[in-house]
Amino acid sequence: MAKKRPQTKAGKPQLKDGEIPVVGAREPCPCGSGRRYKACHGRAAAHAVTELVQRPFEGIAGECDWVALRELVPAATVELTLKGGLPEGVPSVSLATVLPMAWPALRRDDGSVLLALQNDTSSGDLSRDLADTLQRALEAAPGSPVAARRVPADGPRLQDLLDPSAAFEPVVHSGFEFWVPDAENATAEVSASLERANAAAIPTTRLSGVDAAYWCETPEKNHLRWVMPHPEEQLLDALARLHAAGTSSLGEGTRLVGSFRAHGLMVPVWDLPSAMGAEECEKPAAQLAERLAEALASDAPLTGEERRARGGLTNRQVTLS
Repeated sequence: MAKKRPQTKAGKPQLKDGEIPVVGAREPCPCGSGRRYKACHGRAAAHAVTELVQRPFEGIAGECDWVALRELVPAATVELTLKGGLPEGVPSVSLATVLPMAWPALRRDDGSVLLALQNDTSSGDLSRDLADTLQRALEAAPGSPVAARRVPADGPRLQDLLDPSAAFEPVVHSGFEFWVPDAENATAEVSASLERANAAAIPTTRLSGVDAAYWCETPEKNHLRWVMPHPEEQLLDALARLHAAGTSSLGEGTRLVGSFRAHGLMVPVWDLPSAMGAEECEKPAAQLAERLAEALASDAPLTGEERRARGGLTNRQVTLS
């Protein structure tokens, strides 16, 4: 015998679909149906939570740098420009790689907003999660951190909030002192978090001559990690052409060792000698960019040697997100 659906209590106001607030999955649905939220209006929200957006930063200025700051760079900030300008009482909005105590965002005492990029998020759309946090930070009381929450499925995305014509210019920091403009008045908890974060940060520099390329220093060797906007298959072909021709390196003692996949983009990685700093990477990286542009423009079939090189590069890919 089929189960009867619970009846709506008489006199209880019914909400329209567009007015249904988000609640816990096992809580009664606010629409008054008597069913749990997950079995009623929460179905669409659950789908939004699990559906992965492969390129969450697509269409935003500096997409490659967004990916780098999310996955590769320890300490950096970027001033953000909102559509329609800043709200009253908010002197600035900045993106930060991370914030103390893993806060998703912070409204500072002066009203300015810091939005953290590297936090865990609740849905499959990182852009929507960040936009929700940003909106709540703009409305938070000065001096308040913003807590994480499950994001409504129909909320805005960063693409809806940010000015697409504004420049995206990351500033890479050697540590996280940008957290506390007045370090003397920082709480013991924030000071301890700052000390731990600084101890774990890998020295990183953004190259100035090419887009979204980041040099970093590790104890045994240095690396160049370069986020590229090209379609993966096309980029793999181009890198394979260079690799087979012996022109995929950045000079003596360097080599292309593989790549990451992150947020729908590919991030080739080069091993560098420990003596090769960021400044020494600038000219070789610019020259490689020229060679790569030529290889990307070629539509000739890959040779046998190039196919083998491509297979090797494909086998050395790691997916970060």
